[in-house]
Amino acid sequence: MIRVESAVRVVILLVIGGMAGAAAFTHVHDLSVAHGQPHWIGWANAVAVELMAIYLGLELRARRRAGRPVGLVCVLLVAFALLSLAAQVAEAEPSVWGWIVAAVPSLAFLALVKVVLSSSPATPAAVKRPLTEPAPEPVDVDQATPEPVVTPVEPLPAPTLVAVPEPVASVVLPPRVVHPSRPTVVGIVR
Repeated sequence: MIRVESAVRVVILLVIGGMAGAAAFTHVHDLSVAHGQPHWIGWANAVAVELMAIYLGLELRARRRAGRPVGLVCVLLVAFALLSLAAQVAEAEPSVWGWIVAAVPSLAFLALVKVVLSSSPATPAAVKRPLTEPAPEPVDVDQATPEPVVTPVEPLPAPTLVAVPEPVASVVLPPRVVHPSRPTVVGIVR
């Protein structure tokens, strides 16, 4: 039963999201074209406005999970949602009902995004622990303290002296191997 319910919810989400997205894309496109933009830029505007709202919703959820600040993302999400809503209303018949009817797809889409992004997965119940540990039973200090144990310390052995061998005669270089006036820089030839 739960699988059927989940499948129905996904189908409803896709149908409403698809229809609301199509209406919102169309209104943003038509408004862009009506104000002098070529058709491809109208579609680019529609994609940018509508997908930014979805992306920012996902980003908001990810930041909340990670404990990062969400202020800027919230401001941008509201701004792009208002842009989408403004395009819906601008394309409507200039009456209260025209504006309401034109705003429905955008509001439905935003409501779906909000519901989907705000739902959190079920987490298992946490293990309940007592708030305070039970107090330990009183202990008689005289009985609880054992007598100190003294271990005898063995004296250290006397240091032994080691004979140092006589120094070996140093190696004497034959004369003229190193000329005293010759510079010691490698690579210089005189």
